[in-house]
Amino acid sequence: MSDIQKVNEFITEAGVFFLASVDGDQAKCRPLGFHMLVDDKIYFGVGTFKEVWKQMQENPKIEIVALNPEKDKFLRYYGIATADDNPELVEKTFELMPEIGEVYKENGWEMGIFYIDDATAEFRNLFAVEETYKFKY
Repeated sequence: MSDIQKVNEFITEAGVFFLASVDGDQAKCRPLGFHMLVDDKIYFGVGTFKEVWKQMQENPKIEIVALNPEKDKFLRYYGIATADDNPELVEKTFELMPEIGEVYKENGWEMGIFYIDDATAEFRNLFAVEETYKFKY
C-alpha cells in the first residue's frame, strides 16, 4: 500500500473528518465526509458558494483532522489547498454522491474540487507522531 493510500484509508475509516481553514485571523473548522483518491491524489469537495471555499482562496493553508477512536489514533493532513477545475472530477464526485449532485444541479451550485499540495500527513497517537509522510505534486 502506498503512503497516500494509507492516508486515504485512514480518512475512509474515520468516516467524518474535519477541515480547518482561516477566516482573517480566526480559525474555522467544519465536518466533512467526502473524499476520493484519484491518480494518487486525495480530492475533497465543497460548494464554491460556501465561506470555506472563499477562505481557501484567500489563505490556502488548511488542515484535515481525522480520528479513529478504535485505534486510539488520529491523522493530521495539512498543506496548501489547490483547486482542480477538471469537470471529470466533479462528475465523479456526483456519481459517488448522487443525492448531493442532484441538489447542486437543481440549485445551479458549483462544486469546488481541491487536493492538498505541499502536504504533510502525520499519523499520531495521543502522545506522539508515529509516522510522517510528505506529498508534493
